[in-house]
Amino acid sequence: MTPYSILDLAAVPEGSNPADAIANSVDLAQHAERWGYTRYWFAEHHNSTGIASAATSILIGHVTGQTETIRVGAGGIMLPNHAPLMVAEQFGTLATLYPDRIDLGLGRAPGTDMATARALRRIMSQADTFPEDVVELMNYFEPITPETRIKAIPGAGTRVPVWMLGSSLFGAQLAAHLGLPYAFASHFAPDALDDALHVYRSSFKPGRTEAPHFMLAVNVFAADTNDEAHRLRTSMQQAFLNLRTGKPGPLPRPVDDLSTVASADQLAMVNHALRVSVVGGPKEVEAQFERLIEAYRPDELILTGMIHDHAARRRSFEIAADLLSSRAGTAASGAA
Repeated sequence: MTPYSILDLAAVPEGSNPADAIANSVDLAQHAERWGYTRYWFAEHHNSTGIASAATSILIGHVTGQTETIRVGAGGIMLPNHAPLMVAEQFGTLATLYPDRIDLGLGRAPGTDMATARALRRIMSQADTFPEDVVELMNYFEPITPETRIKAIPGAGTRVPVWMLGSSLFGAQLAAHLGLPYAFASHFAPDALDDALHVYRSSFKPGRTEAPHFMLAVNVFAADTNDEAHRLRTSMQQAFLNLRTGKPGPLPRPVDDLSTVASADQLAMVNHALRVSVVGGPKEVEAQFERLIEAYRPDELILTGMIHDHAARRRSFEIAADLLSSRAGTAASGAA
């Protein structure tokens, strides 16, 4: 069976507000738990009126406290925005409150524009200390020894699972070198996917995990009809175009015809970036999942999908779970 998880940006739809977005995330996580999803991750973004997950660790604690078994975590924390010790303390506290349910994915990007990065007091230096910061952070999760001078309390001894996130060869190389599970941002930046996957699997050295564990990110827009699924997808297509053209904001309502809001060149750019997607009714989505799994052999899928209507978004993830769990059952029957 290929485990399946959810990446939620806690999108704020047009006509809504952050409180509604957070309530929707709690509701979806509770349903995802019943539908067999393994993890429910949030991503750190700042200065966006369309995303409510800026205080990522707080949101993780809120959702974990209102679910029972599903793992909840960050996909991810943008480590250059933070001191490793503070991240260790935050996630060590979460792991202390909710043992064996917290994940920590780490990214290298600022997760925002440069002016906001300065507002976050991010140090704008030429030195890239990300690899050293990752190692420092992981060490805070180790048990305290007589030689330990700086301690994360809570945090020490929790061994919070750390994931490497990325969309380039850098993240793949670092994940392989440190022996970490690796999640690739194929849902919006798939150009280096094949090369990064090859680098990660071919150069992996046992570390935190004994074998490579590759997570493929996939956009999912599933509905009871093919036409409705394609209409739902237009919200994310518009949001991505708005971001790329410097006009981010709340998640737009779907439209019947994207050509009324974007040029052909703009749509080509958007569809190229978002091409690792499954879109359609159940039969179409099932076939597209099969092609992706056959092509990349992921150890895990993480599904995302920015859909304006919460009920439709929930239905999309329900259809995906039904198909992926049925696929697992079919594979088991075939093996028997």
